[in-house]
Amino acid sequence: MARETPAPPRWVVGLDLGTTNCVLAAVDTRTEAPTIAVMGIPQVVAPKQVEARELLPASLYLAGADEVGSLDLPWASGRDLAVGVLARARGADVPTRLVSSAKSWLCHAGVDRSAPILPWGAEEGARRVSPIAATTAYLAHLRDAWNAAHAGEKGGRLEAQDVFLTVPASFDAAARELTVQAAKDAGLDRVTLLEEPQAACYAWIDATGDAWRGMLRPGDLVLVCDVGGGTTDFSLVAAEEEDGALALRRVAVGDHILLGGDNMDLALAYHLRAALAAGGAALDVWQTRALVHAARGAKETLLAAGAPDATPVAVLGRSRKVIGGALETALARADAERLLVDGFFPGLDADARPARDRRAGLSEMGLPYASDPRLTAHLAAFLARHREAGTPTAVLFNGGVMKADALRARLLTVLRAWCGPALRELGGIHLDHAVARGAAYHGLARRGRGIRIRGGAARAYYIGVETAMPAVPGMPPPLKAVCLVPQGTEEGTELELPGQEFGLVVGEAAEFRMLGSSSREEDRLGTVLEAWGDEVEELAPLVTTLAWPEHEGTVVPVRLRVHLTEIGTLELWCVARDARRWKLEFGVRHTEAAR
Repeated sequence: MARETPAPPRWVVGLDLGTTNCVLAAVDTRTEAPTIAVMGIPQVVAPKQVEARELLPASLYLAGADEVGSLDLPWASGRDLAVGVLARARGADVPTRLVSSAKSWLCHAGVDRSAPILPWGAEEGARRVSPIAATTAYLAHLRDAWNAAHAGEKGGRLEAQDVFLTVPASFDAAARELTVQAAKDAGLDRVTLLEEPQAACYAWIDATGDAWRGMLRPGDLVLVCDVGGGTTDFSLVAAEEEDGALALRRVAVGDHILLGGDNMDLALAYHLRAALAAGGAALDVWQTRALVHAARGAKETLLAAGAPDATPVAVLGRSRKVIGGALETALARADAERLLVDGFFPGLDADARPARDRRAGLSEMGLPYASDPRLTAHLAAFLARHREAGTPTAVLFNGGVMKADALRARLLTVLRAWCGPALRELGGIHLDHAVARGAAYHGLARRGRGIRIRGGAARAYYIGVETAMPAVPGMPPPLKAVCLVPQGTEEGTELELPGQEFGLVVGEAAEFRMLGSSSREEDRLGTVLEAWGDEVEELAPLVTTLAWPEHEGTVVPVRLRVHLTEIGTLELWCVARDARRWKLEFGVRHTEAAR
């Protein structure tokens, strides 16, 4: 008797794991007309006070012993940490106990992301956690909140649902895999990753219903401009005719840019620090960190609709003169708009490029922030790099930063100067909720109940192959780049390089060099590059020993097979003539290319 196929989970859940905020949206697939709803997330908002909010700040506060008992949640007591509103607020007062921007640290290849390194810069002996542990804490909070709300529902636990977790489009395989690991550490095994700009498009499709087909036509090119708390993502989505119907295809994504609301908070904090210094108050490092968090609150107040002309800003005093008191100043709305609009969104020509200042020989370890804060320069470079895709005819804004009318208006002005006055804004989405709602819609679409955006690998990936040539003193053999994954390859695809064998070193340590390109859309499987310029960059190499006992140092003829997994990991299988196989797994992370 044939075994019955189990019914799919009742709920499809979209989870926006943001740098600044997390949002959870869900849809009950067993209803006739599935409707996506954003869930209120219970969290500690003040000591011994729990409220449900639609946004869960991605802030983790590592509490002191005297605070245990005041951070309890309906499902847990005796907690020595907090996630959410109170965590962000307490972090402004005690920044050395606050973990923030864990998502950015999770994709930073320059640190050990499984090591307890956060809060970064905390004093020796302070309590710390790893970027993976911090991410797991956010996901565990969301899991527990969901499970508490569905406690009486059979099979209703979040662990049993289809969860679609969003990541930046610019996340490479290593960052994606670490995100999946954090989800598994939180007990979430049924996780599928989705790019945030695609999720924003899905949210727009859901919000407009069938009307989206009348808003786009074949040949349109949509720029998705996603500026969040810690990162900026650009993507291009093309509207095409397919079998007589309108279809969407993601054709390009930008690089991972650590530039966003956090940078804006810092700019405002420096402005406020100068104002305090003018009044005779010099801030130490601890107070400056607190001022950055205070500036974030001021920014959100002043850029909101109906904002006041100014808002007060206070930082706890540390000197003898202000024991028990605070240092106070105010931030004017006009100053905030000037600093943010002109500083981050200046009007530039389309040929502008991000500045590459000469770097100091030594610098502090930390996040690899973009050196040029001008978002419009980064956007100009992105559009120029993908000029072959066409000129955008529409723009879809996403991310909390773009909620500010002044910032959207300036960016629209710049884009219309570059792309023509007919460029239009696609509105109608809730910028805080869009990614989570779009992820849930994508889950529905995978079940045949919605429109799917075609995409695939955002970049082409290549393996470095050493050229066979006689040894020359002082000159290493040239490296060729062989295309393993053409740009646009769908996740889950398995490929085999046709015809050619390569020599694989087994039994001793060897270096496998991976390269990537976001602009060589023409390269196909097996394309060989003898030379390349800035359009191809070398990624982090993999140094490993492929075991074959008693055959140390042997070079084995192999064919190459590639599997691009559902989470974006690139598995390279080296298959010998006798069917013996070795697997290499790449986290194809962007690094500074050796130029």
